[in-house]
Amino acid sequence: MAIEIKNTQENFWSSDFGKEYTDRNSRDTRDWDKFYLDTYGVTKTTINEKILGNLPKDAKILEVGCNTGMQLVGLQKMGFTNLYGVELQPYAVEQAKKYTQNINIIQGSGFELPFKDNYFDLVCTNGVLIHIAPENHHGFMSEIVRCSKKYITGFEYFIEGDVESVNYRGNEGFLWKADFCSIYKKTFPNLDVIQKDFYPYITDKNLIDCMFLLEKK
Repeated sequence: MAIEIKNTQENFWSSDFGKEYTDRNSRDTRDWDKFYLDTYGVTKTTINEKILGNLPKDAKILEVGCNTGMQLVGLQKMGFTNLYGVELQPYAVEQAKKYTQNINIIQGSGFELPFKDNYFDLVCTNGVLIHIAPENHHGFMSEIVRCSKKYITGFEYFIEGDVESVNYRGNEGFLWKADFCSIYKKTFPNLDVIQKDFYPYITDKNLIDCMFLLEKK
């Protein structure tokens, strides 16, 4: 069944631009680790261990906006066995079959996740909230909160203060920096901030990412 397009951002990522993004950013595990080492001086596995190291390996985990599933493969290599992904771009879902095994990846929208309330122990995003327009934060985040039984994590561009729009490959209105952890907390008072770790870019001193962990009360 075709996914109903909800807004300008979904239309943009469903287009050829989204397909080109998938081709440009699909890596095997070795190149994935090298990308994080070159960018932050630390692997994503190490970043994840700091946040998720105490989580049971059979925890049910969903990544929203998983693209070809590289982040989920990283979690799988850490020993996690109950992994799901939702991705809007149908081409990326097809490509995921080349990169993943025993991971449940389906086409779907983060604005209407096809799962029951509290279905997952943890719901995460990796570089996805940055592409959601500020006026749509509540709708997107509310689905993540709804589907999570306990934890929410994100790895996203960070900036203190107001949300800042960034030109993205010549396109305006498709990339933002923000303190997404604080937006979650302000929007959903039933969330507690458990951890926030910051990762400045080695390659660009003007950029910093934040990995955060929230827990539902």
